[in-house]
Amino acid sequence: MLETFVHMAHIGMFAVPAHGHVNPSLAVISELVRRGHRVTFPTTEDFAEAIAASGARPLLHDSVFPAPGKPWPYADDDILMAFRSFLDEAVHVLPQVEKLYADDRPDLILYDIGGYPGRVLAHKWDIPIVQLSPTYVGWDGYEEEVAAGVEELVRSVPGGDDYYADFTSWLAGNGIEIPYDHFTGRPPRCIALIPKVLQPNADRVPETISFVGPTLADRAHQGTWTPPDEKPVLLVSLGSAFTDRPGFYRNCVAAFSGLGWHVVLQIGSQTDPAALGEIPADVEVRPWVPQLAILAQASAFVTHAGMGGTMEGLYHGVPMIAVPQAADQFQNADRLRELGVGAHIPTEEATPERLRAALLDLTSDRDVAARLAAIKAELRDNGGTAKAADIVEGLL
Repeated sequence: MLETFVHMAHIGMFAVPAHGHVNPSLAVISELVRRGHRVTFPTTEDFAEAIAASGARPLLHDSVFPAPGKPWPYADDDILMAFRSFLDEAVHVLPQVEKLYADDRPDLILYDIGGYPGRVLAHKWDIPIVQLSPTYVGWDGYEEEVAAGVEELVRSVPGGDDYYADFTSWLAGNGIEIPYDHFTGRPPRCIALIPKVLQPNADRVPETISFVGPTLADRAHQGTWTPPDEKPVLLVSLGSAFTDRPGFYRNCVAAFSGLGWHVVLQIGSQTDPAALGEIPADVEVRPWVPQLAILAQASAFVTHAGMGGTMEGLYHGVPMIAVPQAADQFQNADRLRELGVGAHIPTEEATPERLRAALLDLTSDRDVAARLAAIKAELRDNGGTAKAADIVEGLL
């Protein structure tokens, strides 16, 4: 019997300080630590506890990103600033992390799609690098079919040309002479933490990208949740970034109370519970909930369709009502509808009547339940955390 001996390595993980970018990597990190590797993770104080719980050592830096749950200083539909914030964060963080690692360089770097400093340092130090992508990856033809249109849109607004010039200048200043779209969208090696069922044009994805499906970490530090009665459970959450939605939350209370369900309504830190009016006994309003613990017991999920929540819903076989707010959420919502396991309702159309009808239709349809069961089985057979760790170790 042959045995494989893997060098116990120092691995650095880089991600912007946001739940959707930090959380997807934590299970992989835990597995690598369990296998004997040492993992360090530059981050802010807001994520230090969760990262430490994974077994990695948080290396603290400051950030230009708002703290979790705090509003962004620009409108939700401001695509230029959505892009610009990641570049500004990279410019701000790179010198800090370079100092943090000055006397302790990693053997390998993992980085999230927004963890630009990780790729820069891997280039400077000539060490292996692997991207952990929590969302879609580029396919052959992506630049022409999607990226070119996005660039045209960004350049059409004031400051758009400056953004691309600044990005190119920052890369050149760090010795990287590749186009910015290749830097952001063409990683040398990538582990996609999503299932192929959610990937557009999966048949055209390069072989350098491996799909492993959801990698869900133990979230005991977030607490547990127990349903108060035998009613089916409905979770309503727009995540952590899009919580200033009192009108939407009022519509959810009106739509779902009195149906014989127990409704868990997460409203975040930007909405005052008093703005929702009188809360019925079958509606539980909380600023924050242990989402994974609730989804394990839920019968339906109203979500903004962020990639993390979308995968968690599919992993637990829960039908979803998607009310997307930004970014890839619209495509996720459409994909749920295409798969026949969810409904896509634009925010402006999310009336109590429309929300209620979607819930009753989805949860009474046996075909929806059958499709969800098949996808749930597929996701749990993708390899997940162990497969991702195997790929990382194969590069050491």
